[in-house]
Amino acid sequence: MAARSAPNCHLRLEWVYGYRGHQCRNNLYYTAAKEIVYFVAGVGVVYSPREHRQKFYRGHSDDIISLALHPERVLVATGQVGKEPYICVWDSYTVQTVSVLKDIHTHGIACLSFDLEGQRLVSVGLDSKNAICVWDWKKGKMLSMAPGHTDRIFDISWDLYQPNKLVSCGVKHIKFWSLCGNSLTPKRGVFGKAGDLQTILCLACAREELTYSGALSGDVYVWKGINLIRTIQGAHTAGIFSMNACEEGFATGGRDGCIRLWDLTFKPITVIDLRETDQGYKGLSVRSVCWRGDHILVGTQDSEIFEIVVHERNKPFLIMQGHCEGELWALAVHPTKPLAMTGSDDRSVRIWSLIDHALIARCNMEEPIRCAAVSIDGIHLALGMKDGSLTVLRVRDMTEVVHIKDRKEAIHELKYSPDGTFLAVGSNDSSVDIYGVVQRYKKVGECVGSLSFITHLDWSSDSRYLQTNDGSGKRLFYRMPSGKEVTNKEEMKGVQWASWTCVSGLEVNGIWPKYSDINDINSVDGNFIGQVLVTADDYGIIKLFRYPCLRKGAKFKKYIGHSAHITNVRWSHDYQWVISIGGADHSVFQWKFIPERKLKDSLHIAPQESLADSNSDESDSDQSDVPELDSEIEQETQITYHRQVYKEDLPQLKEQCREKHKSATSKRRLQAPGQSIRLHFVHGYRGYDCRSNLFYTQIGEIVYHVAAVGVIYNRQQNTQRFYLGHDDDILCLAIHPLKDYVATGQVGRDPSIHIWDTETTKPLSILKGYHQYGICAVDFSADGKRLASVGIDDSHTIVLWDWKKGEKLSVTRGNKDKIFVVKMNPYMPDKLITAGIKHMKFWRRAGGGLIGRKGYIGPLGKSDTMMCAVYGWTEEMAFSGTSTGDVCIWKDIFLIKTVKAHDGPVFSMHALEKGFVTGGKDGVVALWDDSFERCLKTYAIKRASLAPGSKGLLLEDNPSIRAISLGHGHILVGTKNGEILEVDKNGPITLLVQGHMEGDVWGLATHPHLPICATVSDDKTLRIWDLSPSHCMLAVRKLKKGGRCCCFSPDGKALAVGLNDGSFLMVNADTLEDLVSFHHRKDVISDIRFSPGSGKYLAVASYDSFVDIYNVMSSKRVGICKGATSYITHIDWDLRGKLLQINTGAKEQLFFEAPRGKKQIIPSLEVEKISWASWTSVLGSCCEGIWPIIGEVTDVTASCLTSDNVVLATGDDFGFVKLFRYPAKGKFGKFKKYVAHSTHVTNVRWTYDDSLLVTVGGPDTSLMVWTYEMEGYREKRPCDSEESDIESEEDGGYDSDVMRENEITYTIRALSTNIRPMFGIKPHLQQKEPTMDERPPVSRALPQPEKLQTNNVGKKKRPIEDLVLELVFGYRGKDCRNNVHYLNDGNDIIYHTASVGILHNVATGFQSFYQEHNDDILCLTVNQHPKFINVVATGQVGDSADMSATAPSIHIWDAVNKQTLSILRCYHSKGVCSVSFSATGKLLLSVGLDPEHTITIWKWQEGAKIASRAGHNQRIFVAEFRPDSDSQFVSVGVKHVRFWTLAGRALLSKKGLLSTIEDTRMQTMLAVAFGANNLTFTGTISGDVCVWKDHVLCRVVAKAHNGPVFAMYTTLRDGLIVTGGKERPSKEGGAVKLWDQELRRCRAFRLETGQITDCVRSVCRGKGKILVGTKNAEIIEVGEKNAVCNILVNGHMDGPIWGLATHPSRDFFLSAAEDGTVRLWDIADKKMLNKVNLGHAARTVCYSPEGDMVAIGMKNGEFIILLVTSLKIWGKKRDRRCAIQDIRFSPDSRYLAVGSSENAVDFYDLTLGPTLNRISYCKDIPSFVIQMDFSADSCYLQVSTGSYKRHVYEVPSGKQLMDQVAIDRITWATWTSILGDEVVGIWSRHTEKADVNCACVSHSGISLVTGDDFGMVKLFDFPCPEKFAKHKRFLGHSAHLTNIRFTSGDRHVVSAGGDDCRLLFFPTQKKIRKGRMMKKITGKYLPSNT
Repeated sequence: MAARSAPNCHLRLEWVYGYRGHQCRNNLYYTAAKEIVYFVAGVGVVYSPREHRQKFYRGHSDDIISLALHPERVLVATGQVGKEPYICVWDSYTVQTVSVLKDIHTHGIACLSFDLEGQRLVSVGLDSKNAICVWDWKKGKMLSMAPGHTDRIFDISWDLYQPNKLVSCGVKHIKFWSLCGNSLTPKRGVFGKAGDLQTILCLACAREELTYSGALSGDVYVWKGINLIRTIQGAHTAGIFSMNACEEGFATGGRDGCIRLWDLTFKPITVIDLRETDQGYKGLSVRSVCWRGDHILVGTQDSEIFEIVVHERNKPFLIMQGHCEGELWALAVHPTKPLAMTGSDDRSVRIWSLIDHALIARCNMEEPIRCAAVSIDGIHLALGMKDGSLTVLRVRDMTEVVHIKDRKEAIHELKYSPDGTFLAVGSNDSSVDIYGVVQRYKKVGECVGSLSFITHLDWSSDSRYLQTNDGSGKRLFYRMPSGKEVTNKEEMKGVQWASWTCVSGLEVNGIWPKYSDINDINSVDGNFIGQVLVTADDYGIIKLFRYPCLRKGAKFKKYIGHSAHITNVRWSHDYQWVISIGGADHSVFQWKFIPERKLKDSLHIAPQESLADSNSDESDSDQSDVPELDSEIEQETQITYHRQVYKEDLPQLKEQCREKHKSATSKRRLQAPGQSIRLHFVHGYRGYDCRSNLFYTQIGEIVYHVAAVGVIYNRQQNTQRFYLGHDDDILCLAIHPLKDYVATGQVGRDPSIHIWDTETTKPLSILKGYHQYGICAVDFSADGKRLASVGIDDSHTIVLWDWKKGEKLSVTRGNKDKIFVVKMNPYMPDKLITAGIKHMKFWRRAGGGLIGRKGYIGPLGKSDTMMCAVYGWTEEMAFSGTSTGDVCIWKDIFLIKTVKAHDGPVFSMHALEKGFVTGGKDGVVALWDDSFERCLKTYAIKRASLAPGSKGLLLEDNPSIRAISLGHGHILVGTKNGEILEVDKNGPITLLVQGHMEGDVWGLATHPHLPICATVSDDKTLRIWDLSPSHCMLAVRKLKKGGRCCCFSPDGKALAVGLNDGSFLMVNADTLEDLVSFHHRKDVISDIRFSPGSGKYLAVASYDSFVDIYNVMSSKRVGICKGATSYITHIDWDLRGKLLQINTGAKEQLFFEAPRGKKQIIPSLEVEKISWASWTSVLGSCCEGIWPIIGEVTDVTASCLTSDNVVLATGDDFGFVKLFRYPAKGKFGKFKKYVAHSTHVTNVRWTYDDSLLVTVGGPDTSLMVWTYEMEGYREKRPCDSEESDIESEEDGGYDSDVMRENEITYTIRALSTNIRPMFGIKPHLQQKEPTMDERPPVSRALPQPEKLQTNNVGKKKRPIEDLVLELVFGYRGKDCRNNVHYLNDGNDIIYHTASVGILHNVATGFQSFYQEHNDDILCLTVNQHPKFINVVATGQVGDSADMSATAPSIHIWDAVNKQTLSILRCYHSKGVCSVSFSATGKLLLSVGLDPEHTITIWKWQEGAKIASRAGHNQRIFVAEFRPDSDSQFVSVGVKHVRFWTLAGRALLSKKGLLSTIEDTRMQTMLAVAFGANNLTFTGTISGDVCVWKDHVLCRVVAKAHNGPVFAMYTTLRDGLIVTGGKERPSKEGGAVKLWDQELRRCRAFRLETGQITDCVRSVCRGKGKILVGTKNAEIIEVGEKNAVCNILVNGHMDGPIWGLATHPSRDFFLSAAEDGTVRLWDIADKKMLNKVNLGHAARTVCYSPEGDMVAIGMKNGEFIILLVTSLKIWGKKRDRRCAIQDIRFSPDSRYLAVGSSENAVDFYDLTLGPTLNRISYCKDIPSFVIQMDFSADSCYLQVSTGSYKRHVYEVPSGKQLMDQVAIDRITWATWTSILGDEVVGIWSRHTEKADVNCACVSHSGISLVTGDDFGMVKLFDFPCPEKFAKHKRFLGHSAHLTNIRFTSGDRHVVSAGGDDCRLLFFPTQKKIRKGRMMKKITGKYLPSNT
């Protein structure tokens, strides 16, 4: 059938009519070549007006919606819509892809913009967060990403005058972004008073921080920085859609149809109103404008492109037009001329000339048009309308002939009959009307057979019949013109059709896929002459089929370009062109038809490259013309590498299971054994499903792989070395061009590629993160810098890596069928080929993607499966070996010839200097010349050719060859049978390595007194192996069936083998000849055992659940053991040969008596007393401990006990070989484990003298030999095993401070909630009753009194203008460590508190601040490298890691000038708890607080994340780089110390090993320091310091401190180490010690702080000084010589600080906190003057009006009055049980008011002396008291309460004052209330969860500061009665602010923090009256209308 192949003709896109103006903007530009670039549908168009020619870019797979032009104007970036949209950067000259950016955005890409240099590209997504992404587009690498805005973003632009700044705008916002490190930080534009908040549609950046933007109202908004400074009103009368900046100025275009040109300062130059020009029309709307010199390009909403020459501005030239909004359905072609007619829902009908590529006529109708037809003579044009009417026009002048309306619903299809007499019209109401043309279109018939709407019609050639298709897929026939339905099939047999446009019918069956009943094909048109059919469908695909095509699923060629559904497609009258029209994209595509005969001449129309395989995927049913696959390949494609459970899942599984087994783990468990094993030799080579995986190294060793082991084999010494970094099957191997490094790829959920050194077997780099399930092919580039890899996921992803850096360069989907090989082009590192099933593809790198082109076979060949490929002697030449034995020779992408090379598939190929070598399934190695002209020599692999001295035996002649490699004068060959052979150039063959073939290996037996073993496998062979140094296979025998078990007789002469069909045989152990065989069972024989001693009996266990006992001498069955409920897995004899122990699949352990087989029940205590001849059982109390914690998931499949009964070796389903102490009683014993096998270890056996352990690995076919090493032997070599499954559950130690730090949850400021338990309605939501204030303006009442008494301020009242942070008292020591450092040779110290980094000068006490953090800082470190002097990194808390502004971040900044150098937004959710710089200072290590405690390494200057990995399941406290390394670091935490190495992008870690020292347990580690020679010191919770060599504990410095060692510091210049801990000061001990380099001697320092215990949290050593930070928030400097302590910084240790009081006349203030202290601070001297310990938490303090007394309210309800001079207690009283919230002296010093949480205010008369008797109290307070203020005359008291109500009471009676008028007239002495009409404006909109906590009005009475739960200080004017008043904000505190006060004279503001226990000072700056200059305002301020 012809339909089996695709047609040999071709379509080429020639012209596209249309331009996308709707829903897109700024998408039309001039390129450097003066061509015009724009897009329509899914095609980028480059139009040359000079030549009237179009070029097309077709790399997109869906609608393009955004476009940006590179500053050099040659490259273009376009973005598309779709589920996985991507961005293409392409060359407008060659229309080839340069780069592809993908995998980040979803939904679509809304905007694009290049930066000034053109190096970076920014994109905005259409997802819900409107993600903004910055790319290094050449590399295809994302540099930074952030959520853009909650609503749509319309435009984004780089600021071309400031580096790293961007501006974005959209719905009701504009944002100014700065890019620093990897973080984009936005600031919202402040509209202020200059303009309304509205949607901004477009923008352009100018010099001097100016930004011009076009708004929805038609105004231009001008921004300076982030503030709106002016608006240009009415620039346009409606929205400004486009703004374009050029050298001369700016052009804007708007919805009003006007173009305006402005000069560089945005003064108007001219205006062009397009609506007024001769081409214009009402409603013209401009969507895009581009101004270049004297030309302006304009794109409109209605798909037109105008070009305007400036001096003839009223004559715009129309260069392109298309249909506009609404769908385009109608298409007709002229019967005799090259014309096409289209009609659309935009009500226009247009006639296009296919030769001139132009619109030649256009006519507007009344109704939307749905279909069209031209009469046979070309005179009439009939149009069917959406409303059911029909209009006929004359083509000549578009005048109407007739208008008929017979139907109510849309007309879908109409056609003139071939003789021109009738017109058939099909409509939506299921009928076809027939009109007579000559009778002025009178209706002459009607066809009514359809049940659904009519979709297609065709006339027969004689005009007698009509066929229709309807919406239900039915095909009906009618007689004409009557319209009678024809039901008789016979009648229709010979009918010829005039046209074929129907989608159903025999002739077009093939256009439908085989198994589909969908109707997504919209249109068809048959070309009878060329025998081709063209179809159009809903997916935007045009397909060419042969016509007729009768069988479903015919082959086709496909073409993309339209975006969504194509509504219609037609051949032109002479079949030169195909015209297709797109529904939603309004575009008309014209395709040139290239018939078969022309194709021969034009090889140049090779498939155009594209990402969506445009013309390449021939069809859905490729299989039809491919020869049957070779059986071996067929087998291989069936192999699945999926695992139920991957090794990566183990940690999670352990976690889940650990919950269940909490109780069991608390018991003290058995220690792991002291003995260990080491891998010694592996028999096996993976050839059955891998190819080209065998190479010579530089020094002539051989490298290959089997199971999970990379093997380096030395053929002279017959020894092996191993790379054991993998944990599952290795599937591929490639060697570096220098032959020293190897890359191997493995199976896994997220499989990894390891690049390792064959000399040292150390990993150099580990790559992962882009593949799934496994990696099947890898290849190095010729320069060795890059690596390509292919995955085995469904789309066979191809990834290109820079392997040393571990970076992914590019990634793409490979192919749906399996790919076998990837090869990099040796001459062009950006090119590669892949080959596989029916597939040969040529790729080139384009940025982050790869662009592939299918090999073009042409008429020569057929698409075949490729098994191997190499590049030839030039960059164009490639050669591939096929599954049929041919070698294909390719030039560029064309197949030029094929050569027959082998019988059967060519599996391996290798390029030499002067030729090639190939190997195939036929077992022949062939040498060829350099062009495959002739075969120079062949070598057949035969037993006869084996060299005389060759070890081992060849299993069969001519084994299938899977790998070939040349070197060192030999050819190395790997076979499918697992053999590795070396072929001498002269012919002799040496066998080097061999193993089992494909199939599980289960049977294993070791000889009773010789070092040999036997194995039997499902590959139907029995083999005997020599385990002595010759390591070879001694004998092999083929079996009828595969086997599962074998056993030597006790004398070693016989060997019993159990087979899979239920039979077993006994053979001679030397010759392997049969002695006897039996067949008594049907199912697999699973175990077979000779009885001990003379071997009289043989026990045979089967899957039938029986054990048969045979007498060996008489060869008779003597007994059967019955009673097992499931299959038997293991059997063992006791020493006397009288008892059998068996295990079953149901986990039963049963005992039977031999030889009769009687079942016995033996208690477990007795079982232990029995002496067993062998122990291979996995059940019973003796080996309870061998079952892992995840026993439900995995089985222990085998075990074997040493003959001295000390060590039990086990094998399990995960490929682990483990050693336990025997007996392993108690659950979850500790063990040593070894990984080398990949999946199931099916059997383990010790040799007769226990010197070796032999294991077989089931599916990985390998036999591994391990040497057994006794205790004490292993000191030489660090043990390569993890000690145990479960972390030792013994407690790691306890300390209250550690506990607190571990369990603390950090509040995130943005999510802060209120600190007080308030209830009720917030003030700004309460309804106000109208007060007296709303009186008529002319009132005779007295003027209102002052709200506030203003006492001590001069005459002139000046409002406070700004606050600047000047001083911070406090340091965060309670839960942070190692966060105080020296800078500038010890002159300055740097530390942090709250969200401020502080540089503190030691001599002057002067402080400067880094305030860019927006939340609490948790860690700080200083870069020690001289190149990065004064560089500091700080990490902060944050919420989820969504890369938004509230995500946790690390700031790297310069401590001196406070410049931010880089910001790293990180994926550590919750926060960053530790940071550390590497030795070179270029890398930064960070640790997160997320549940996995992620460890991440950054290149901080670029903001690039290099590597990241889960650190530990419990808290990590510190991680630090070794001071001499950029790759080694150590992390310590809860019961955890790990030694990490950075390899490429992977982090490898080893647990610290305790085993060498007796009686040590893993404690919680708190700090780390380093010494020379790889020594590491870790400080523990118990006060010991552990000393580690590499990763093994070598000694313990016991009790270095008495309490936890919290801090350690390594001095780089002399190696001395400082430790700091928690101790009580004593004579000899101190909390700080200085040690020598080895931590052997020390000197202790005491901190004279007067505390009972000193708790040091941070230490640092400078020149002769040690800097110490304590938990009590002190920073102390200790002299090394004289041990003198100097306290530099003080603070409250524990928050919150609730009380704050400023001295009435001096610059002192008091603070009172929960830590039970009241402290007196001096602002001028910047220090603490005094502190009083009260013994209870204090809540509030107050000075008396004279400043001579202080009242303090306590948390327990007591209050105290002190005299200031002597600090003696004047009086104290406790009348209440709960906290005192506020305490106040009256202004006349007579009364004291005490407000408490008991909803009361008590009054005391101070004149009555210190007895303090209560004189009265206020009643009926609805909630707890927050603040109180006295009136100036001491008669009233205002109280604000927890229910958001303010009350006023009389003093001293306590009666409530209800009269609002009286209240309004009171003058207050102070104002600290957050409630009241005067301060409604301080409540912001965002206080749903959080509250304003405190306020204070200045003494001048005109300014107000507040503090809130978000940690902000805000400055308002007082009073502020309007809601949401304007203010300035100041950051610095972390979450809650508890109190705030002005000092006397309003010189400073003091604020106190809740969580951060800090005091901050802001000196105030006043506004000066006219005539004097404004003082410079510094500090951060964000006015508040955002």
